[in-house]
Amino acid sequence: MGAARRLIEDGERRRRVGVRHRLASGAREPSVEDVAEALVALHATDAATVFLAVGARLQDSRGTVAAVERALYEERTLARMHGMRHTLFVFPVGIAPVVQASTTHAVAVRERAVFLKHLAAAGGFDAHWLEQTERETLSALAARGEATAVQLGSDVPRLREKLVYEAGTAREVTQSVSTRLLRTLGTEGRVMRGRPLGSWTSSQFRWAIAPPMPELPAADAQSELVRHWLATCGPATEADLKWWTGWKVTDVRKALAAIGAEAVGLEDGTTGFVLAGDTEEAPEPEPWAALLPALDPTAMGWQQRDWFLDPDHRAELFDRSGNIGPTVWWNGRVIGGWAQRAADGEIVWHLFAPQGREVLDAIEAEAGRLASWLGGARITPRFRTPLERRLTQL
Repeated sequence: MGAARRLIEDGERRRRVGVRHRLASGAREPSVEDVAEALVALHATDAATVFLAVGARLQDSRGTVAAVERALYEERTLARMHGMRHTLFVFPVGIAPVVQASTTHAVAVRERAVFLKHLAAAGGFDAHWLEQTERETLSALAARGEATAVQLGSDVPRLREKLVYEAGTAREVTQSVSTRLLRTLGTEGRVMRGRPLGSWTSSQFRWAIAPPMPELPAADAQSELVRHWLATCGPATEADLKWWTGWKVTDVRKALAAIGAEAVGLEDGTTGFVLAGDTEEAPEPEPWAALLPALDPTAMGWQQRDWFLDPDHRAELFDRSGNIGPTVWWNGRVIGGWAQRAADGEIVWHLFAPQGREVLDAIEAEAGRLASWLGGARITPRFRTPLERRLTQL
């Protein structure tokens, strides 16, 4: 008979989170790049999430804004691009080609096909028209170095053409050609988002020509992405990985097999996977608290979250589309939520159950650490949740 599968209980999974997600104070990182490498991907649909997620994990968070901006816009050690589930993320530049080949290329193919379909429906626009518009846009962008969509529209009048999407439905929206064209070029890795318009919390960006990326075989890239993800999030199930990547289950299974992922038992009776040999018992980190932002990569790392989040609290913490709001953590569990009070910007929180003095002191310390680098910045999550909305009105 073969050796029995290693059982990794929920408590051990939570210990792994404290260390591998750089949340326990002794596991925090000295640099933005180190945090990004540890987490693989930082959700960037809400621009503030990137800064808040990094700041929670830095040894010294006081210079978080300047450090993240340096990495994104000056040294370009981080790349903002579409990735898993057609979602905007920030990745370490070293893994960007892996994401592009494993995931974003398929997104780009669909994006272009849908774009051409809408152009044809509008009449007078075809693939040749789009190709010429793209050439003119890329030429204008190269000449400017960095530009907004409005600036590019002044250089390339075709970009100002309007298209109606989802006509006749409740989701009907009118957009300029520039919106869809730049997004398409972005998913193809031909342009990239630069500095935002306004402060670091803004989600409106300038655009620039993207540096070329090496082309990788899709299967190899998928295996490599799974290797990175399991190092951070293992143990996890096939369903977790399918949800996180947005791939077909057959692609998930091929990638797991290609890297020789090791099956382990989980406390709920399901099968999880870890990297080969990654079955040593996780050490116990010092007690830790964290205030994590909406869409934080830890809270969004797995589809099945019962081992760190009581299902009874999901309705308070998630919006209707499954986006999680700001959360309060203690030793690997979500124990509440937080927000900035609308009246004065003070960080306030609600805990789902009474907690002891140690927990309350740790949360207070984390709130103070966050406030110290936020300064006067106000953060309103892009996706509002019931608890976050209530807390802002305290």
